[in-house]
Amino acid sequence: MSSKEDLHLELSLSSCTPPPTTTSSMASSVSVSVYTQSPFKLSPRPPTPPPPCITSPPPQHYQHQYFMTEALPPRPPSPPPPPLHYNNTINSSGGAPPRGPTTRTRRSPVQTFKPGKTETIAAPYPWATTKRATVHSLDYLISNNINMISGEVQCKRCEKIFQIEYDLREKFMEIATFITKNKSAMHHRAPAVWMNPNLPSCKFCGQNNCVRPLIDKKKSMNWLFLLLGKMLGCCKLEQLKYFCKHTKNHRTGAKDRVLYLTYLGLCKQLDPTGPFDAV
Repeated sequence: MSSKEDLHLELSLSSCTPPPTTTSSMASSVSVSVYTQSPFKLSPRPPTPPPPCITSPPPQHYQHQYFMTEALPPRPPSPPPPPLHYNNTINSSGGAPPRGPTTRTRRSPVQTFKPGKTETIAAPYPWATTKRATVHSLDYLISNNINMISGEVQCKRCEKIFQIEYDLREKFMEIATFITKNKSAMHHRAPAVWMNPNLPSCKFCGQNNCVRPLIDKKKSMNWLFLLLGKMLGCCKLEQLKYFCKHTKNHRTGAKDRVLYLTYLGLCKQLDPTGPFDAV
């Protein structure tokens, strides 16, 4: 019995015994033992740097433009602006100088007449000339003994028509003195006392500020009577423009502007040397 058990034990041990190791396994075990028993400590491998970034060259036409701009000299500074005004004389080379900014000049109105109408007319009054909207000078009137200027008026209340006379020298001196003192403050505009004149009183009904001048056709208007009576403001705008047209004055603008020119124009006709220039 003991001999069988011993035989069984030997067989079991023989089956559990590992097979002999090969040379490769021995070498690996030896290498492992060598690395594990080595006294040196190995540092970890550094990280691999990324590959360098290589940019593609610019297109050919960009390269050509770049080299062309590099080869060109720097741009010269811009020239200064031209002067505002030029001399209107011709230069030495014979060519005309460059034209500068032009200013607008005022031109005299062109006289145009309809068929059958002329500049000269029959004098409507002894103090008027044969030229439209023109009166004689003060020296001419006094030398010809024309000292009183008359005109027809009508009352707005009783509608009576009668005549009023003005002393030529006295009334003209009043207007000339007023213009001399106030011309600088008018600013080329008629004052309110000219725009809305104080009218005479009616000698029939006694109503104040109610008598207006009777104005006929434009060619037969009594301009000197309206001036001395300070009643030019009773004229319509087209009548005042008629005066400025035939006296070569600027006739555009509001009524106060044209009325101002009419007052100064008539005073200039009476006294050409007086301070009655419209400018």
